[in-house]
Amino acid sequence: MPKPIQMPDLGGGPVRLSIWYAEPGERVLEGERLVEVLTDRATFEIVAPATGTLTEKYAFPNDPLQPGQLLGLILEDTLLS
Repeated sequence: MPKPIQMPDLGGGPVRLSIWYAEPGERVLEGERLVEVLTDRATFEIVAPATGTLTEKYAFPNDPLQPGQLLGLILEDTLLS
């Protein structure tokens, strides 16, 4: 099941996506920096919420962002037992 990458609430003010550090099809690790966002006061990094493959990006550089907005999806790695 895909794991959503969501925009956290950074406490108000305009927020814009600056850069993605991965492209769809690339493997990402939980806790690895994934997206950089900018406010009028600071730069923040959003980390991958799971280990797996980035499958979709729904926000792009310079897009305005809202808290809770879906930024992308990660298809989580699964272990076979």
